Amino acid sequence: MSTAATGTAFFLAVTVILLACRAVSQVVGRLGQPPVVGEMIAGVLLGPSLLGLVWPAAQAVLFPDAIRPLLYVGGQIGLVIYMFGVGHEFSLREVRGSARVAGAISITGSVAPLVLGIGVGVLGTGWADVTAPGVSPVVSVGFIGVALAITAFPMMARIITERRLAGTRFGSIALACGALDDVLAWTLLAVVVSLRANSAAPVALAVGGGVLLVSLLWLVGRRWLDSLLRSARLDMDKRVLVTVLLLFAAAWYTDMIGLYAVFGAFCFGVCFPRGEMADAVVAKIMPVGRIVFLPLFFVYSGLNSRFALLAQPTLLAFAALCVAVAVVGKFGACWAAARLVGEPQPIAVRIGVLINARGLMQLIALNVGLQAGIVSPALFTVLVVVALVTTMMTAPLLSWLDRRDARRGSTEVDQFLLTATNSAN
Repeated sequence: MSTAATGTAFFLAVTVILLACRAVSQVVGRLGQPPVVGEMIAGVLLGPSLLGLVWPAAQAVLFPDAIRPLLYVGGQIGLVIYMFGVGHEFSLREVRGSARVAGAISITGSVAPLVLGIGVGVLGTGWADVTAPGVSPVVSVGFIGVALAITAFPMMARIITERRLAGTRFGSIALACGALDDVLAWTLLAVVVSLRANSAAPVALAVGGGVLLVSLLWLVGRRWLDSLLRSARLDMDKRVLVTVLLLFAAAWYTDMIGLYAVFGAFCFGVCFPRGEMADAVVAKIMPVGRIVFLPLFFVYSGLNSRFALLAQPTLLAFAALCVAVAVVGKFGACWAAARLVGEPQPIAVRIGVLINARGLMQLIALNVGLQAGIVSPALFTVLVVVALVTTMMTAPLLSWLDRRDARRGSTEVDQFLLTATNSAN
């Protein structure tokens, strides 16, 4: 395919992707699901699991192999911008107020699914044949454990924001736990990738480079960015340009050291100044990334998912087992840890529900594993099922808990919400 023809095919594919994502998001939105769930489902529907199965000629025309690298790059741009926005919305003040509780819950909620995932991986490598060719069982098993330990921090942050839960105790604790979980998970992912490379250098580079970036951004970058954005010499266009340049530089840096672009984008967002001018810059950048580019990532992931493989009874059983272990390891462990550190039942169960979602972050990890040659098509599909199921559980469960407490006339949750909101203000 010529360069001109590739460009033409890309524009057609993007048009179809955006229409499909918007249509499916509207449908699932009526069921109480956030838009990201609709985009995840649309990505699967446009892949070989449905479109490629019922109309393979159409899929070949819409998504030829030549444009898949373009979809990947476009999706990465969307992820970087989206994670920058998530980082900017993240409040360190709320994390500090819940540091002890969040630390205990986060450690439990990371170790439990990691250990259970490794156990399931040991079973799966000899039973369901999910190991990629040429990859040692140790690497495959480690990757499954890490994938199940991940939390969908961006989606969780979006749900908390949309439901106005950011000032609540369980919303603040869940945000803190999600951030800590994913930092640990990305570090463990770097360990797994280094095992694949038979070298400890990737882990040392990732950890050391990550600490250096965070230190520079926090100690120097915040004040410099604040003074830069307030400079009268820069108009809005130049402020946006400088922000995007620095954002992409941070994403490039963390990608190069093995922590992946989303980590740099999130750190940059956390350290980005707050205030009217900074908020205006973020408002200029976010819509195109979230609305146009992020759906490309979901479709790229969907093109690598093959749900027809689940027709194999052993693989379907393995997928069901992974879902069960994922829920027990995250929801169960976080709920139990929250109760042990003294949180009341209504708060503990909501923390478990929020942290249980895998969503976007697990899809990112899967694509990292795919690029590293760690993940087989069968394992990719199984873990996409885990991401979809655990993500789709979140909003309905929260709504059901709210309705249940309302029917019981319980005021316990309301009292804690009021207390947390007042203390935050």
